[in-house]
Amino acid sequence: MDLNMLLLMVPLGLLSGLLAGLLGIGGGLVMVPVLLWWLPAHGVASADALHVAVATSLAAIVMTAAMSGWSHWRHGAVQLQLIAWLAPALILGSFAATAIVAALSRTALQLFVAGFCLFAAWQLSRPRRAVAGQESIPTISPPWLLAGGSLIGAVSAAVGIGGGSLTVPFLAWRGVSLPRAIATSAVCGLPIALAGSVGYLAQPTAPGLGWGGIGLVALPVALTLGLASLITAPLGAKLAHRLPVLVLRRIFSALLALIALLLFSGAR
Repeated sequence: MDLNMLLLMVPLGLLSGLLAGLLGIGGGLVMVPVLLWWLPAHGVASADALHVAVATSLAAIVMTAAMSGWSHWRHGAVQLQLIAWLAPALILGSFAATAIVAALSRTALQLFVAGFCLFAAWQLSRPRRAVAGQESIPTISPPWLLAGGSLIGAVSAAVGIGGGSLTVPFLAWRGVSLPRAIATSAVCGLPIALAGSVGYLAQPTAPGLGWGGIGLVALPVALTLGLASLITAPLGAKLAHRLPVLVLRRIFSALLALIALLLFSGAR
């Protein structure tokens, strides 16, 4: 295993785990841009770098989401009745996206996600006392959960994220309090990452991946990122249940705005 790879991927994994626990995201929106910069310098053709970055990010998120979800589960904030409907749709959407992602326009997808992130950032930055302080469990109809889960799973697998940047605003919009939305989103990242990883592993192996490369996944990189994230995911989850809801909303809103700007600037 390359020492230079460890020096970059271990800190990146630590940051990913912290974000996964704190904000309910799998860290993919941090990992993918770094991998896009790193992969072409290590043998992967520029034309394949985005696909490999997305697939490797999802594979790493399997461990990140598992630890983050378990940490939130122990705090009792995960809403099982929502996951029961969301999980099948997330799996279907995520797996289906891996088969068609090569045919998608990267620019169109980046602009779509960027626009959604800006909208979600605006929504979360607005003061909503009823939602932010809500402790009761809202009723969300199965059609909303199935439709939302399918779209979130597909978009997440296509851009290599755990889905938190989509799932948290979706659940908050439907009336779930932010801490519960973050906790539930953390668990939802696992089916997204598992289904997407299986789909990407089944693809033809990208040239230049070298040893440990299967399909579109650079396994050594994914394992390093995932294992490092296990260290900080519990810390992030602990902070998520100690910080005020307003602080969480502002942190998440600022993160989404930053992500949107990065996506807009990277669209060609």
